[in-house]
Order: sequence, then C-alpha cells, then structure tokens
Amino acid sequence: MERILTVTTSQKINKHKKTALYVLLIYILMQISGRWLLIPFHKLVMSTTGLPSEQAAPLTQGWYIALSFAIALILILILTSRDKAFWDIYKGKKETIPLTIVWGIIGFFLVFFGQMIGAAIEMTVFGIQGGSQNTADIVAIAKGAPITILAIVVFGPVLEEFVFRRVIFGSLVQTTNFWVAAIVSAIFFGLIHFDFTHILLYTICGLIFAFLYHKTKRIWTSIIAHVMLNGFVTFVQVFAEPLQKLLEELEKVQ
Repeated sequence: MERILTVTTSQKINKHKKTALYVLLIYILMQISGRWLLIPFHKLVMSTTGLPSEQAAPLTQGWYIALSFAIALILILILTSRDKAFWDIYKGKKETIPLTIVWGIIGFFLVFFGQMIGAAIEMTVFGIQGGSQNTADIVAIAKGAPITILAIVVFGPVLEEFVFRRVIFGSLVQTTNFWVAAIVSAIFFGLIHFDFTHILLYTICGLIFAFLYHKTKRIWTSIIAHVMLNGFVTFVQVFAEPLQKLLEELEKVQ
C-alpha cells in the first residue's frame, strides 16, 4: 500500500512539473513570437485597413500584443484545467474568497507605496529619474490601438502571475523557502520587462506579489493586486492628458 501511495504521489509531482514547464514554454514562445510573426501580421493589417506602414504600426503592435497574450492565456488555462491540483502547492486551508479580495486590494496599495519607496531610492542613491521607457512605449501603442489596454490590464497580469508566482515562485518555495523563492522570481519578473534602469521597482513589485500569494495561498490575490496596479497606471498614463484638457475647457466655460 505504501509503495502504491508513493508511486501515485511521485506521478502527481511529475505531472505538476510538466505542467509548469509547458506554462513557461508557452509564455516564452509568446514573448519571442513577434520575431517571426509581427512582419506578416503588419502586412495583413496594412492590406486590411489600407493604411501606410507608419500609420498601421500602432495598430499592428497593439492588436498583436492583445491577440498573442489572449492566445497564450487560453492555452495555459486549458493546460492547467487538466491538472487541477497544479495550484495546490501549499498545505493547510486557503484564505476565504472575501479575504482574498480584501488582501488583493490591500496588495495594490502595498505595491503602490512600494514603488514610491523604490523610486525614492533610485533617485537618491543612484540618481535615476522617474518615468519608465517601457511603460511609455506600451502606453503610446495603447493610444493608437485601445485593444492593447485589455492586454495590459487583464491578460498580461494574469499571465505574469501564472508564470512568475505559480511556476517560478511556486516551484522554488516547495524546495527552498519564501525568501529565496520570492527574490529569484521577483528578479526574473523584473528582467522580463527589459527596463533594466528600473529593475528595483519591478523587483519590489514581484516581492509583494509573492507575499500576497504566500499569505493567502491563492494566486487570485496577487492577480487582483496586479490588475489594479496596471489598471491604475494605464488610466493615469492614457487618460491624464484628455482629462486635463477637459478640465481646462470646463474652466473656460465657467
């Protein structure tokens, strides 16, 4: 009986490892797929819209980001649905749904203030000015192709939490400890954004997201915080200028 139980447990562990590997591979393929598919997709957009190359570029990038993120997320959801125990990396009772939501909201404020502290450290210690080129580039694409907002606010955060919190952090925390798993996953989370000037900010975010997952034992906690953060930043970046103009017009009317 003990041998049967051991074999069954070993099979489950191997299945989880395979699922984690496949999730990681899907994410990597999504990230590098543009090297082969972006140019053909750009030609398709130009032929469909009749726009010249320069005007079609934001639409191409925006729609490609949205579609590639959506496809990757669908594939990962299908994959993980076949291994439901994939999410059960912690022993003990998970946090309740209401408290999971509460911690997700608290997490948003933790990340927000964590970024403020990180930005202050960057400026005072390293002389790095605020503002992220990576964020600016994505926002510029979103202004030309609003569909990108869906990828930035929803698809991206969910994918990143699946990969960096469940696959990387979740795999490491089972064999090491929280701090090793959190730091390693947070550094990789920072590196994947290719904004090395502000890697401290991304690392701080990664650490807090890992804490939220670890605290509640539910991946949805860090997803809620991540979605709220990206939504807030996107709203401010995309709509700040139009709102400012609207306020100026209202002042003139008054």
